[in-house]
Amino acid sequence: MKHIRTFVMLALAFAAGAFASRLPERAQAAAAPVVATSVDLNALNPTDSPPPNPALPNLRTKVLVQVDSTLFSYSVGTAPKHTHAETTEVQLVVDGTGTEWLGDKQISIAPGTFVVIPPNTAHGGFTGGPFRLFTVKTPPQNPADYHPVP
Repeated sequence: MKHIRTFVMLALAFAAGAFASRLPERAQAAAAPVVATSVDLNALNPTDSPPPNPALPNLRTKVLVQVDSTLFSYSVGTAPKHTHAETTEVQLVVDGTGTEWLGDKQISIAPGTFVVIPPNTAHGGFTGGPFRLFTVKTPPQNPADYHPVP
């Protein structure tokens, strides 16, 4: 009886290990492969992006590529002041001048401005513009992780 119990425990441990070792393989298989490409951000028009999200009616965003747990996109327009609880966002202003909220202050932004937005940091609420932004989000933002700030 002791040998049967040991055999069953070994078989269960083997099965669990075999299943767990395949999990990353399955996740990688589901992700699209990264393809060498080049995008001229200056040549993109708002119509090259899908329609705006209803929560952000003045912002059109085109996903350029996702590499592992990082999403690279291009946005045209403005967004109201908001936070993301789980995502770090980095913005590079490509075009447009004005201000954006960053935490509890407004900052001046213009082409070449680089903005780092940690999770739970209020940002957006742009004045001026319209803006064209190259944006990096890590991890990619869950659509439900958008929290308006008054």
